[in-house]
Amino acid sequence: MRKKTIQLPIIFLLPLLALLLLAIGTRAQKADTILIDATNVNTKVLKEGVHRYLVYFKMGKDTNRSNTQFWTRMIERSPYNSKDAIVVTQIWEDKDTVVHKVKSICDARSFQPLYHESWWKQRGSGTYDFLSKSAVFNNQSLSDADTAKTRKNAWTAFKDSWDQYVLNWHLDLEVFPILPYKKGVTFLVPFYDPGFSAPKNVAYTVIGSDMLQGYDDQKIDCWLLRHEEKGNIEVFWISKKTREVLKLEQEVNGKLYRYKIKLGFSV
Repeated sequence: MRKKTIQLPIIFLLPLLALLLLAIGTRAQKADTILIDATNVNTKVLKEGVHRYLVYFKMGKDTNRSNTQFWTRMIERSPYNSKDAIVVTQIWEDKDTVVHKVKSICDARSFQPLYHESWWKQRGSGTYDFLSKSAVFNNQSLSDADTAKTRKNAWTAFKDSWDQYVLNWHLDLEVFPILPYKKGVTFLVPFYDPGFSAPKNVAYTVIGSDMLQGYDDQKIDCWLLRHEEKGNIEVFWISKKTREVLKLEQEVNGKLYRYKIKLGFSV
């Protein structure tokens, strides 16, 4: 006796097919998105020594360069409070003066911030100690008692960073090298810039590769790392060999353009 084959009407199969496709899409999305934490960063790639960048703007894509700055960033490994640490010192120079100085200390393995001290020519100074959970802005300690907007916001954002894994956004040029690159992956980077807004996950996507022309006709194979939000598009060129950030092209509202170019050598 032949068994009867039961055929479900197509109207019943469509919802099942939709659920299957949704599950597959969700799984693929999860596989292609990496939330950055202490387990998937590699600080060993950071090169000790002095690194310099030429930074400039254009008020239109085909206009003259303006607002030129030179950024010096020195990376060294050094103990801090009995911890293995990485110290990054920055000096930003305008055409004839220093406009910004920073000293940032991070855990040598996880790159989590331990200490951040900065001075801005216009804004003043700030110190954020992540071990003692204390902060000072323009020579006055921050606390829950602060009511002035700038001080209150800085203190609240700092407190938000205490009980979670964060990376110092002021060290983005040092953070990008330590990420686990592969084509098509999106990194959710838990960035926090001490003294400014609260920590948040910022998405950066590896959109492909490109070759940069270096000195002596050197061809440098780079990852292309893209970040986009309303009114802002950034593309970074990161060397596949050394993991150094070699170039940034940024477009703001289709009108303002900013560039960062790593210098091969300077004095």
